[in-house]
Amino acid sequence: MSWQLKTLLLVIMTLALACGFLHHLIPPTIHNFERLHIFLFNLCSGGTLLLYFTEGQGRLSARSRLFLTLAVTFALCAFFEWYIPAMIIPLALAHLVEKVRIDHFGSRFPHGLFSFHEPVPRKFHQAALLCLSMGLCIASPVILNSVYLQWVIIEKLKLDTFFLGFSFPLSLISMSVIFSLMKKEALRLTSLLKEAAFWIINIGVIVFFLFILANMVASQVAIALILFATVALIFYLYWYEGMPLQQKAFLSSGILFLLVTSITGIAYIVLSFTSYYTPAHSVPLLRLHAFTALYGWNLSGLAVISRHNDFPLKLHSRPVIFLHWLTVLILCPLGYFMPFFAVLAVAAYAALLVRLFFNRGALDFRLAAVQQATLQDAGNPSREG
Repeated sequence: MSWQLKTLLLVIMTLALACGFLHHLIPPTIHNFERLHIFLFNLCSGGTLLLYFTEGQGRLSARSRLFLTLAVTFALCAFFEWYIPAMIIPLALAHLVEKVRIDHFGSRFPHGLFSFHEPVPRKFHQAALLCLSMGLCIASPVILNSVYLQWVIIEKLKLDTFFLGFSFPLSLISMSVIFSLMKKEALRLTSLLKEAAFWIINIGVIVFFLFILANMVASQVAIALILFATVALIFYLYWYEGMPLQQKAFLSSGILFLLVTSITGIAYIVLSFTSYYTPAHSVPLLRLHAFTALYGWNLSGLAVISRHNDFPLKLHSRPVIFLHWLTVLILCPLGYFMPFFAVLAVAAYAALLVRLFFNRGALDFRLAAVQQATLQDAGNPSREG
């Protein structure tokens, strides 16, 4: 990845977090910066990195550059409530994503998702692209219904709730990276567990979203517990089956972020049953949940795919992981309520991104040789379990 692209992503992702704190300066009733907060990270940065990783050219292709341009335009249109272009642009973005998916996987219909012979990492990868394109296609009718027609009146089916779904493709591509770095010579049971994890994650999140729309709280708790157990299973598999590469510690940290996200999500749902469901209790918990999901779990995966050609590097170092947890778990939630900590959070987050994008470290050529041999060995079809 060129330094120009790294710098551009650094700026966009830092602005994304900063927009999450701009309510200290401008009330949400005047401008809702939450949309930019979500879009700039999930769609503009995350979507672009997903296409960059899929095309595997080491630089942004013309198609990916167009995607980034249109994604930023879409984010600004949604922010300024220019809804006519905001209904058109997602369709163009979905077309670009589908072109990348079809070129990479060779078929318009995602046959690989339903084949037991398709490796689970490729399934997660294709599901990430498919989820992104479907989300973009659905965005247009959601805007049309929510803003203009209002034919379907559902409390939760509003723009800011729906647009949170753009984080799901980032979760799926992070899962793809994690499963790709597991040993292939696994037991039959392990292979079945990996396959089950793929379907539980994908179907579970879809069903969970439908339960949110239907306001079925008890069902949300049940699905959330199943998803938590599945994430715990993935952590177990990765801990014991993950190849001893430099990415392992950082990705393990990312899965722990996802477990925290699951716990806070379940706690938020349970809280809604109680008399303590007031802004004083619910808002801090919700913000902690959101920060650990976006800037904890999702950032872990994006950091690895953005540097996938650069390893070995010191991404696993304890100071980097400590700064990541300090920023996401402490500074960001405090910054949502106190401007001083908001400034600290943005500064710490920018410093973290500089380390993630630009740190090269001392290249250990022996480790590089071992890593290359391990990856080649893992990709040998004759060794797949």
